[in-house]
Amino acid sequence: MSESVEAQGAESESQDAAAPQPRVPHRKERRGVVVSAKMAKTVIVRVERRVKHRKYKKFIRVWKRYAAHDEVGCKEGDLVLIQETRPMSKTKRWKILRQLGKDA
Repeated sequence: MSESVEAQGAESESQDAAAPQPRVPHRKERRGVVVSAKMAKTVIVRVERRVKHRKYKKFIRVWKRYAAHDEVGCKEGDLVLIQETRPMSKTKRWKILRQLGKDA
């Protein structure tokens, strides 16, 4: 009986080893507009979001600027998708995943 228990335990271990779960890190993604493309391989992306004012309950637009690594070759006014990445310089912690089109 102990052999069958050991055999079952060995089977479950082999199944676990055969199908390892890949570790996929969760990286933040933001959508924004390129406002400056004057640096080499770096663009400034303005990401806008809407938040509700605590007192007046009115929605206001809040924006933030991110320095992003640009291998795609974006221009000012382009709508892009950026993703969080390792630090590439003092201020650059984002990279451009893809260009979504022109800003309307």
